[in-house]
Amino acid sequence: MSEPSWSRRTFLASSAALLSQLSSAPAEEKQGAAVEPFRNPNIYRFQIGDIEAFSISDGHALIQQSLNLMHPESDRGLMKEEMTGNFERLDGIPLYVNCLVLRKGKEVAIFDAGFGKVNNNNFGWFFPALETIGIKKSDVTAAFLSHAHGDHIGGFVTDNAITFPNAEFYVLQDELDFWFSKEPDFSKSKRDKGELPGLIKDNRRRFDILKPVSKALKHGASLWNGDIVVEAAPGHTAGHAIFRISSKGESMLHIVDLAHHHLLMFKNPNWTIAFDHDPALAVITRKKVYSRAIAEKTRLYGFHLPWPGIGHLAEPLKDSYVWIPERFSWGS
Repeated sequence: MSEPSWSRRTFLASSAALLSQLSSAPAEEKQGAAVEPFRNPNIYRFQIGDIEAFSISDGHALIQQSLNLMHPESDRGLMKEEMTGNFERLDGIPLYVNCLVLRKGKEVAIFDAGFGKVNNNNFGWFFPALETIGIKKSDVTAAFLSHAHGDHIGGFVTDNAITFPNAEFYVLQDELDFWFSKEPDFSKSKRDKGELPGLIKDNRRRFDILKPVSKALKHGASLWNGDIVVEAAPGHTAGHAIFRISSKGESMLHIVDLAHHHLLMFKNPNWTIAFDHDPALAVITRKKVYSRAIAEKTRLYGFHLPWPGIGHLAEPLKDSYVWIPERFSWGS
């Protein structure tokens, strides 16, 4: 009996031919300019115009306080309904930690550096991943801090030394002013006040170590010949920054911590998380950024959104949004 025209033998032969073509193709065709092929589940490579970009996971955990972190308390029943209706687990809030890396020619920029060196297997994945994509710590030329919470600033200092010795360290002046004020104001925050003395002490120590390479910025600061624009987005912290990246007609907005959850922080922008320093201001900022993103159909990137953290917003109802993750693909 003859085999059908699309047989197992034909499939295997075709697959072998395809693999042969892929293995012999130039690296530029498979992965982009000057990048060796790699397969790593916490590294995702993509493009923004002619800028080579990477979303790198520093790790993942589950915050066990779950909806107890969310405010207002009176809306937690509605939040639970939303979570249950969308098949979300209720035993914790997922904590994704996505670090954005850009490379253009000899310039390398990092936007937040994760937790850094920690005794926790769930975190600390960022630096091995940098090595995988061929970036040494000494290669980094620009280090951007969105705000001084441990999962963002921790990686910029290692063993009481500057992690990226050849990079200028950029932070909004408002963020520095807050942490070095006589008594940083957490009166509006819902976070555990017992954490604050240690947090303030650690941040002042880190900023002191980074001072030789630090450059304070104002809202609208432009770098990389306009490819990177730093925008003030206060509320989560006093000097919380977001980053607009543009190249060759393409753009992406890194919204950092405007959203800590891919459902709750979009379904109702009035819902806040305990880590916000000024929840009311965080809501105002979030609505402003979301509204503009909808109007401009902006591609977004989120530090705490499900990895690799890239997507768009839809607005099915006024003042309610849906996070639509971008289909991610390794080169196809």
